[in-house]
Amino acid sequence: MGDGIFIGGGGDGYGDAQTLLLEYANRHGLIAGATGTGKTVTLQILAEGFSAAGVPVFLSDVKGDLSGLAKSGTAEFKLHEPFMKRAETIGLDLQYDAFPVTFWDLLGEQGHPVRTTVAEMGPLLLSTLMGLTEAQEGVLNVAFRVADEEGLPLLDLEDLQALLVWVGQNAKDLSLRYGNVSTSSVGAIQRSLLVLENQGGAKLFGEPALALEDMMHTEADGRGRINILASDKLMASPKLYATFLLWLLSELFEELPEVGNPDKPKLVFFFDEAHLLFEDAPKALVDKVEQVARLIRSKGVGVYFITQNPGDVPEDILGQLGNRVQHALRAFTAKDQKELKQAADTYRPNPAFDTAEAIREVGTGEAVTSMLVDKGVPGIVERTLIRPPSSQLGPITKAERAGIMAASPMSGKYDARLDRDSAAEMLAKRAEEAAKAAEAAEAEEEKLEEEAREHRKGRRYTGREVERSSSRGRRRSGGGFGEAIATVVAKELKGTTGRRIVRGILGGLFKGR
Repeated sequence: MGDGIFIGGGGDGYGDAQTLLLEYANRHGLIAGATGTGKTVTLQILAEGFSAAGVPVFLSDVKGDLSGLAKSGTAEFKLHEPFMKRAETIGLDLQYDAFPVTFWDLLGEQGHPVRTTVAEMGPLLLSTLMGLTEAQEGVLNVAFRVADEEGLPLLDLEDLQALLVWVGQNAKDLSLRYGNVSTSSVGAIQRSLLVLENQGGAKLFGEPALALEDMMHTEADGRGRINILASDKLMASPKLYATFLLWLLSELFEELPEVGNPDKPKLVFFFDEAHLLFEDAPKALVDKVEQVARLIRSKGVGVYFITQNPGDVPEDILGQLGNRVQHALRAFTAKDQKELKQAADTYRPNPAFDTAEAIREVGTGEAVTSMLVDKGVPGIVERTLIRPPSSQLGPITKAERAGIMAASPMSGKYDARLDRDSAAEMLAKRAEEAAKAAEAAEAEEEKLEEEAREHRKGRRYTGREVERSSSRGRRRSGGGFGEAIATVVAKELKGTTGRRIVRGILGGLFKGR
């Protein structure tokens, strides 16, 4: 493969051969163009090239076509016929080949399940995923802080739901510590969680969580493994799709060590349908994407955005995308023409042709390209015939996919969901213990009340019968000094002190029973 990936070449009316240099591949890139102009084929040949160079790849398969990477193409396959002449035109000796592939699926249907935990996702991305307001995001941050302080692991949606119930029950006390925690905000978050769960979000959160090293395998023959996320059904929940990919990118940024300027990337990440990431995204999220895109290249990770129009990507991020393949843009309206001109202005001009006109005129499988050259300088824009892929164009069969999954090194590792004690179980246990303590306290209180009633019914006991006289002034004869002492004691017992002594004695008697 040498030191670069062959993108395509020229013929009459086309420029020189275009190569993506591996040493600049972590400077990110862009694949753009209208629907049906050849973006998927470009993505496929780049994935093949990186794999052949020993670079692991992660990409999302939005249309279900990219599973063909796992199977060798053939000259007889009808989708390959139009490419045979192109290979001759650009001087390519096309060798058909299959590539090592691992299939992943958030829904666990067309690939190995891929999960993360609620704690790893974090409040910012979760708030974006659920479309929370600023106030609701603040309450969610409080919930995460409480989980940290109380030692409550947040693994799945059940944990977060249980924690929110606890936050709602203790909103008054939490408001004194963290500011206003309104029960209405808690309720809004709970409703958003229900919507997320109905969209399949419950399958995303849990254990075992995805280990990033499982996506960065290199085969014994030196080729990098291509990780394909089945996204055709996932696209029905576009926010879930975009948030998961952004989380994955953030995790790579957080966990991978600094490598400076490597000879080739450690991993290349393709973000298809990139406009979904930025549509209605809060500024804090866009800023985070910009930060990750700017800094993650020092971790040896290249990020390539695939979208219909370069204008879908914020300007600050677009400026960091050094390697570009621009397929045709249609300019039917004034807005389309303005976007076409803006796209053309981002390229280093070529005196041989007008860039905007070329972008409008290139056909399917052709593109206007600009790759980074010596010292990372953008190359002059060229019109390029994109090379045909070596693997199969179009999807493989379900049976073929099942066979690849069964032979995968990830087979069995993520299939069974784990359910260890976490926030939901811990809070339930605490509630159960509190209920038992309250029940015991109530029983003790009832016991004390019963004792008090018995005390009130009790009679003073002298060891002999006492005859009550109808005449208060009548005294028995005799008794002397002993009788006088008894009389004093009897008077004292009739007072407050006496009553306390009697309650103490009787209380001891009742407790001894």
